[in-house]
Amino acid sequence: MYKRFIKRLLDFIISLTALIILSPLLLLLWFIVRKKMGSPAVFTQMRPGLNEKIFKIYKFRTMTNEKDAGGNLLPDEKRLTAFGVFLRRTSLDELPQLLNIVRGDLAIIGPRPLLIQYLPLYNEIQRKRHDVRPGFTGYAQVNGRNAISWQEKFALDVWYSENISFLLDMKIFFKTIKTVIKHEGVTSETSATTEYFTGN
Repeated sequence: MYKRFIKRLLDFIISLTALIILSPLLLLLWFIVRKKMGSPAVFTQMRPGLNEKIFKIYKFRTMTNEKDAGGNLLPDEKRLTAFGVFLRRTSLDELPQLLNIVRGDLAIIGPRPLLIQYLPLYNEIQRKRHDVRPGFTGYAQVNGRNAISWQEKFALDVWYSENISFLLDMKIFFKTIKTVIKHEGVTSETSATTEYFTGN
């Protein structure tokens, strides 16, 4: 009952309320990002969601579009600005995803939506992470975030998809607040963001 109906209803009500209350902050961040990193201030990317259905995700930009002499984008650590680091550490860059939750692309709690190019690389067990709607935050995010291996992330995602409950979601929600405040797991040990998944 919770997984099929109540979870989505709560997601819609909470995200719509948050979107209205936080609209002044969203507008302020939009102006700052546009001034510091140029247009567009909101970064969009296609991601796989529930049952691998593709949708457009929204985030505030944290990196510039600087390129080398050959026209290739510079590495993430070269394009990530100081303000971008702040946005990532505080997870403020994720706030535009409230719109994704209202639309039904995302849930508040669920496996984070990853890149489309990862889809052919999953094994059958890892693919189960798409049996549920992806989330704004998730079980893997409060258990290491970008500081744990891909195998650990997928194991946590699959476990969550098979054990969804109201109490579990509440636990993840409050642990997310603690994780954001402490800036835990924002980057991996070898990358300014996170390494690409290259398969099992």
